Amino acid sequence: MNHDGNASEPQTGGRTARTGVWFVGARGSVATTAVAGCAAVTARLRPPTGMVTETAPFDNTGLPPLSSLVFGGHDTAHCPLPKRAEHLTDGGVLPHGLGPAVRAELQAADEEIRLGGPLPGDARSDEELIVDFAADLTSFRMRNALARVVVVNLSSTEPLPAPDAVRLPPSSLYAAAAVRAGCPYVNFTPSTGLRTPALTDAAAAAALPHAGRDGKTGQTLLRAVLAPMFVQRALEVRAWSGTNLLGGGDGAALADPGAAAAKNAGKERVLTETLGHTPQGEVHIDDVPVLGDWKTAWDHIAFEGFLGSRMILQTIWQGCDSALAAPLVLDLARLVARAHEAGLSGPLTELGFYFKDPDGGPSGLSEQFTALLSFADGLRESR
Repeated sequence: MNHDGNASEPQTGGRTARTGVWFVGARGSVATTAVAGCAAVTARLRPPTGMVTETAPFDNTGLPPLSSLVFGGHDTAHCPLPKRAEHLTDGGVLPHGLGPAVRAELQAADEEIRLGGPLPGDARSDEELIVDFAADLTSFRMRNALARVVVVNLSSTEPLPAPDAVRLPPSSLYAAAAVRAGCPYVNFTPSTGLRTPALTDAAAAAALPHAGRDGKTGQTLLRAVLAPMFVQRALEVRAWSGTNLLGGGDGAALADPGAAAAKNAGKERVLTETLGHTPQGEVHIDDVPVLGDWKTAWDHIAFEGFLGSRMILQTIWQGCDSALAAPLVLDLARLVARAHEAGLSGPLTELGFYFKDPDGGPSGLSEQFTALLSFADGLRESR
């Protein structure tokens, strides 16, 4: 992380500067839950459960208030956010009555969503798409008199591009547009995003902070806690296998073997780096559409103890992916916006706490949390 970026503040006449949060995949479950949740917490309809930035260690760090966030985004879907919130309520993701209570905020965010791409038959080149997406970001910032805009990728997981691919994958088009428009960037998905040499260099040249990749919400969160335990207790892990059952858009996207492979890479990384070897076993992902936004993850861990005794640990994680992800997304948007304001640039390795496949730093959750708290101290000192 470098400290040589330059962040300029707009003239706000003494008012709290507003921060834009631009979601790629703005009409998806996670984005809708984040917008609704931000409005609900701001209005004190619900507590900020799951938001680490709303805990005491982040007091007085200068994070943008939730009430100052302005939402917009790109999507190729057309279902308006208020209607999407109704669907999430029917699925048990949002509590009954919340959608109508925050309908105005959902509608305001929906009016700031622009058509993404490339769509089937889209004849625009990569450069033309990047220019158009960047123009949307600049217009959003100017129209709403925003101090800055943080771009957060929440779109469906895409397969990793082939080594000889001529075109950039969609996630990288949006990432390039963020850099072009001078926007900090967060990749909450396993997709490529900024992770091409050219785009990483461009982000560095633009002195922009960025963070990613692939939000850590469930199964890998447990792995990041359990793997260090085995190491610290000198227990030999022989095999670590997992199964995920999930539905919704994520389940459909991960039915593609290429997308599933991109997803699993981050899940395996924490084990390899923490244990010092890759244990036997794989993660299997099954699309079960009737589960909707709900996910069940099993892990089966075979380990060896004193005198070669063979033992097993099994875990079951059942959760709502959108409700787990949304508070992390709001945390990241605020942290990266504050980093940009403080003049930080480059990969924010201290935010590895939030990711399966971070931009560096330790793999164990405890060490990652310590790094995050140090990051918060640095933001506090920079005020």
